[in-house]
Amino acid sequence: MNTENPLLDFSCLPRFDIIEPGHVAPAIRQLLDENRALLARLQQPDAPATWDDFVTPMTDAGERLSRAWGVVVHLHGVNDVPEWREAYNALLPEVSRFFAELGQNLALFAKLKALAASSEYATLSPTRQRIVAHDLRDFRLSGAELPEDRKPRFQAIQEEQSALASKFSENLLDATNAHAEWVTEESRLAGLPADVKAAARAAAEQEGRVGWKFTLHAPSYIPVLQYADDRELRAALYRAYATRASEFGKPDWDNGPLIDRILTLRAEEAVLLGYASYAEVSLVPKMAESPAQVASFLRELAAKARPFAERDMAELREFARCELGLAQLASWDLAWASEKLKLARYAFSDDEVKQYFPEHKVIEGLFRAIETLFGVQIEADEAVVWHPAVRLFRIRRAGRLVGQFYLDLYARETKRGGAWMADAIGRRLTVAGVQTPVAYLCCNFPAPVGDRSATFSHDDVLTLFHETGHGLHHLLTEVDELPVSGIVGVEWDAVELPSQFFENFCWEWDVLERMTAHVDSGEKLPRTLYDKMIAAKNFQSGMQFLRQIEFALFDLRLHSEYAPGGERSVIDLLDEVRREVAVVVPPAWNRFPHSFGHIFAGGYAAGYYSYKWAEVLSADAYAAFEEAAPIAGTVMDAATGARFRREILAVGGSRPALESFTAFRGRAPSPDALLRHNGMFADV
Repeated sequence: MNTENPLLDFSCLPRFDIIEPGHVAPAIRQLLDENRALLARLQQPDAPATWDDFVTPMTDAGERLSRAWGVVVHLHGVNDVPEWREAYNALLPEVSRFFAELGQNLALFAKLKALAASSEYATLSPTRQRIVAHDLRDFRLSGAELPEDRKPRFQAIQEEQSALASKFSENLLDATNAHAEWVTEESRLAGLPADVKAAARAAAEQEGRVGWKFTLHAPSYIPVLQYADDRELRAALYRAYATRASEFGKPDWDNGPLIDRILTLRAEEAVLLGYASYAEVSLVPKMAESPAQVASFLRELAAKARPFAERDMAELREFARCELGLAQLASWDLAWASEKLKLARYAFSDDEVKQYFPEHKVIEGLFRAIETLFGVQIEADEAVVWHPAVRLFRIRRAGRLVGQFYLDLYARETKRGGAWMADAIGRRLTVAGVQTPVAYLCCNFPAPVGDRSATFSHDDVLTLFHETGHGLHHLLTEVDELPVSGIVGVEWDAVELPSQFFENFCWEWDVLERMTAHVDSGEKLPRTLYDKMIAAKNFQSGMQFLRQIEFALFDLRLHSEYAPGGERSVIDLLDEVRREVAVVVPPAWNRFPHSFGHIFAGGYAAGYYSYKWAEVLSADAYAAFEEAAPIAGTVMDAATGARFRREILAVGGSRPALESFTAFRGRAPSPDALLRHNGMFADV
């Protein structure tokens, strides 16, 4: 092993203190060569088509490449400086080409089919049989059965799509970083919370300027839209945010041409594989059976949510007209007016709540919930990290190491937006014993300013629990086969089950009373304020529900019926979707698709519906804890948590998600809990 290159050292956690962009090319190319040499041996006619002689060595070699490349992908996402961007993009085509070639290798495909047809197959465990079935499916979806003269084109499509997805994300980050609104008159800051103003002042001072700097990053942008009384400031920031990476900005950062090209390539890929649309391709490994089924699912939910959304919007317009003097609500007024309405109706603001969620108490409460529900212990760990603000923790169960995870909580200019979980190492059984899993948990929360602790909004807390739910799916697995361990191998429209499920505990007094302490006084969240939060829990839930349906239906129709290059543009299609389901219609110049990284750069193409699909599962799963509460005295019921861990988290992708859900709930899923949790059961 070449341990001089830290990317090739798999004996420990990634060595972030010494990994440099210059290590990428030699390490990844060496691993690509090793994989190609192995595959050349395995595809020889006399090479045995058995689990130990074929599947195991492929898994071993593939894991080394995936782990090393995963570190590169991670650093490109959390430290997107020019050197890392260049190193990542330089090797991306080669990595994409390797996996495209692998997926089309008929000799390897034949070996796998021979294993599936052999007498050994019947002796394999159900988990290993599922892995073989998945691999056969993936070979077909990778074009293994294409005529030889079409395979080069299919490979070229995969390589170009990878490059375009990377460029899409980079354009969005660059466009986000490029814009700032500078304020020099303090009167224009009316309505903004003190910590937001302090952060804006610090940002200006960091650049040697007077005044306040507001950016398009979430910790700055969202509070301005929600609290700033200065309508011009809200409008300016909204327009810049809504037109990021579009034709209204720097041409080099315009994602419009990339969107058209990505959709064209996906449509071509579908035709090559013999499908009517890319949506059909996307659904092959998912729970949903067809685009028509997904469309019906979304439209049925939209029909149930629409009356509530229309009521929400009518109330907001009336309040804005009568109390705020706004005859017409613009898009940059919605969050601000909604906050004013919520304050008037429920007598509290999100900023008031935020003061009770200092970072250390939130983390304590998060860990306590995990420990109580799943019978584990979480402890601080030590390792080198990629940024001073990052921390590492380990999870133990009955004294045994279960896994480790990094927490990277704060927004930075060199870090891509949003929040995500990614795996660094997967669990598997090796000759040396169990290899424990490692995860990255990344968010974009406001960092501390000065000596004051960072404080998180309740939405931030929900986000943290959401991503931790993904992390627990990866970390608490008990599956020893890497291809279906943890979140790997789980149907895409079920991966959100643990994450959305875990959010529910953020609304429970049992959890919140012990994870809050006012940042100044140290007092815990008052029960009266909590009661107001619960009363307001479904405030504008109809509008929010329809917004997700809008995104999902747009994504589905984009990948099932849209014809790139035709008379109808992507924006035209989005307008059609909005006319069908939306009650909030943004300005014509809004370019939401240009920043829709989920579907153009994040793996959710024709799969955004999975948030709502999995939310049906997650709400129904959480209902089991609600049902146990009268007997247990709390929703934090360890017995139900143990069953959830055993039937959902522990089994990972080793069996179909529906089987796992049914094993936990004892029946098929029902949407009733989702509608009830969103306050949409009663007639309006």
